Amino acid sequence: MREITIASEPRVRPREDDDLGACVAVLAAVHAKDGYPTNWPADPARWLAAGAGGTAWVAQWDGRVVGHVMLGPPGAGDVAPSLVAAGPEAAVVGRLFVDPAARGHRIGAMLLDRAAQEAYRKAARAVLDVVATDTAAVALYERLGWEFLATGQQEWGPGELVDVRCYAAPPVRRCRPGPPMPAPHRCTPTSKEPS
Repeated sequence: MREITIASEPRVRPREDDDLGACVAVLAAVHAKDGYPTNWPADPARWLAAGAGGTAWVAQWDGRVVGHVMLGPPGAGDVAPSLVAAGPEAAVVGRLFVDPAARGHRIGAMLLDRAAQEAYRKAARAVLDVVATDTAAVALYERLGWEFLATGQQEWGPGELVDVRCYAAPPVRRCRPGPPMPAPHRCTPTSKEPS
């Protein structure tokens, strides 16, 4: 397994067209280790670039792309958007993955946080569907406070139904003046609050 030498902090930035090759390489490493995506796309760069109306980010660490996430409008097969209670529109998180050699450094959390912040900025709530058997991803979402909505099924092809767990980003908290932040952000009091 490759090791990453830590010389700087990871950061999340908008994905650029030039990043797709590196994203495909990381996706291949993820697929080899975890089986994600379940069905390897014929053209992985095109699969990553898909998503009309969406936005994508990469996590970069020491000049290398080590993760990816997208946020876009609900698609025909998405289950989670239909489960969000009345309120803000839903924006769907997808194509989330982190290089196996870079895991354990909160990169997945950083990518999810960025997608959720963008959804909130657009007055939407980030939601996602995850294959029910992906216990590592389920553990991540639950550890970060994502709200479990329900289970459902997605049709991935003729006669291929897949069980999914559906999640929504934590509700927004306002803990100080400024833009709302997703709930995982911990409020740090700037003055003593009355008891």
